[in-house]
Amino acid sequence: MAVPAAASVRDPDPYRPPEISGLTDLLDAHARGRPCRTALIAGPDRARISYRALDELAAAVAARLTAAGLRPGDPVGLVSANTVEFVVALLGGARAGLVVAPVDPALPGPRLTGRLEALGVRAVLLGPVAAGAPATSVGPGVPAWTLRVDLSGPATAVLETGAPASETPALARGAAAELTTRDALVLFTAGTSDRAKMVPLTHGNVAASVREVCAAYELGPGDATVAVMPFFHGHGLFAALLSTLASGGRVLLPARGRFSARAFWDDMRAADATWFTAVPTVHEILLERAATDLADARLPPLRFLRSSSAPLNTATQRALERTLGAPLLSAYGMTESAHQATSEPLPQHGPLKQGSAGRPAGVDLRVLDADGKPCPPGVEGEVWVHGPQMARGYLGNPGETAHGFADGWFRTGDLGSLDEDGHLFLTGRLKNLINRGGEKISPEYVEDVLAGCPGVAEAAVFAVPDATYGQRVGAAVVRSGAEAPGAELPGAEEMRRYCRGRLAPFEVPDRIVIVGSLPHTVKGGLDRAAVELLYAREDPEWPGLI
Repeated sequence: MAVPAAASVRDPDPYRPPEISGLTDLLDAHARGRPCRTALIAGPDRARISYRALDELAAAVAARLTAAGLRPGDPVGLVSANTVEFVVALLGGARAGLVVAPVDPALPGPRLTGRLEALGVRAVLLGPVAAGAPATSVGPGVPAWTLRVDLSGPATAVLETGAPASETPALARGAAAELTTRDALVLFTAGTSDRAKMVPLTHGNVAASVREVCAAYELGPGDATVAVMPFFHGHGLFAALLSTLASGGRVLLPARGRFSARAFWDDMRAADATWFTAVPTVHEILLERAATDLADARLPPLRFLRSSSAPLNTATQRALERTLGAPLLSAYGMTESAHQATSEPLPQHGPLKQGSAGRPAGVDLRVLDADGKPCPPGVEGEVWVHGPQMARGYLGNPGETAHGFADGWFRTGDLGSLDEDGHLFLTGRLKNLINRGGEKISPEYVEDVLAGCPGVAEAAVFAVPDATYGQRVGAAVVRSGAEAPGAELPGAEEMRRYCRGRLAPFEVPDRIVIVGSLPHTVKGGLDRAAVELLYAREDPEWPGLI
């Protein structure tokens, strides 16, 4: 994509990101200077909540939490869908000096309880769960307090605390002793088991992340978005919610507390949204539905789109840009970096390079070889990140902390390279590499090639055990449902033939199975553990092999 000529002209009034110190003063400037401006749009009636009202709700909940016996530095769980209750509980907890740990409300009871116990929360704040989610259970000995916000008139919050926290046994065996009053959040990595790592983030980490997200996209009071991603992970929490509120914009919370493709564009128009951020899976869904959902419909005034949490297929990116008339910017980050570490720039501020995850956003980034030496431009190595957004380690897990953190640097486990201009190109994960007779193969790279085959919507590549080579390359492929009527969809041999012209012989999948769908994590990335359980079989008579 060409850079507009204006990109070389210095803006006489450069953008300034919001000056905040963390979660506690996130709303302050706007509650004072723009108290009547809409902060949230929430509920089935799309009620509008001003910055003044949101500030008052958070203050009321903070007072109630303090009166219930909680002290600064105490950890509390937060279990809620993307509702106004989540936002108020989060900000109220921060005002009370608490360390808030959002947890996926859809987790089965034992797994949810396991995470809360591992942290050692003193209480759990409960908001509405997403429709269809199981009833929330937090286990014995943990006080569960329900928060309800009434939007039928002037917004009011009721927190039913029951017995004071001081009268309820705390889970002292957890990792709470490692927290300090500087901590704001504990986020759980996107693990598929109870052993997800706990990442403590200070108010300083939060402030640095929010400022860099705002700066990357020049977010301001004129911007609005719809909350697509869940707030219990960094993508939705930092990029959509906190950065928008810090910049004085507005966030629409979907009526059911979760993304709905059917209601999405109505929500976007209701908010007059100028941008949104999502995982590639959501972008694929929106693209497939575009012909129907956007027919004769007014588009909101989009400035840009954003994709993060997993690699986005380049063909999907360009198709969405053509369909929606706005640039789609890729970003890269992780829980340990309080979400964003790199991002593509707005078009007026630099070139958009195909396949790039952008340049560092407020962090130092280096790519190192197996000996710990910097790789030259274009040479693949492991990505390391350092900066004010970075967590200090993992709670209750000194072994993983020692492995992942060194002298303030975090080794991401991601493979990539930097070009001469400092743009990052990701190529895979170290732990995902397939070893076929000594040849190292990136499944992500093979997936990207397969996804470019006409008629292929999505692909998952994995290692298949093999007595001769150790591992062979397997693939599960979802074919596109958006092909023209009567079009012949490719079979496995056609896909292999397509790959042979674009991959080294040892990289071409030995087996391809056609499937109706692939499993994904809650963040929208491919669930590789589930894929391996389903398809990585040594049996040559693999069921479903085509």
